[in-house]
Amino acid sequence: MVAGKVASNGSILEIGTISKTTLTASINQAVKKSGHTTGLSRSSIVGLNATISVTYDNECAGGTAFTKTFTGQIVIGNKASRFLNSGDSGSLMVEDVATNPRAIGLLFAGSSTDAIANPINQVLSFLSATMVGQ
Repeated sequence: MVAGKVASNGSILEIGTISKTTLTASINQAVKKSGHTTGLSRSSIVGLNATISVTYDNECAGGTAFTKTFTGQIVIGNKASRFLNSGDSGSLMVEDVATNPRAIGLLFAGSSTDAIANPINQVLSFLSATMVGQ
């Protein structure tokens, strides 16, 4: 952790303190996130339980690309890459409410039309972690 860059109380730049409870994704749910590249941006969930194949460059192994398939993913509208763009991966996607929004997903991939998030409860379970916040 870099001093002054991460708030240990669950506060996110331009969003504020989040809830320690989570929310399951639903179609048309209004969402927001604060990312490194696009800053605070808003959109809505357009798909659930998606199977997504992502191709990654493997720069450490001589440039051989590989593809990874993810199931059970959340799809968010990303018109003209305004919600998610390169550098925003890892942003926490929360419900679009004014105070103590609940986490819905962890953003990790996208195109100029769609953004993809892992459901936050699956991420927390995999990491044996819990949310911080109020």
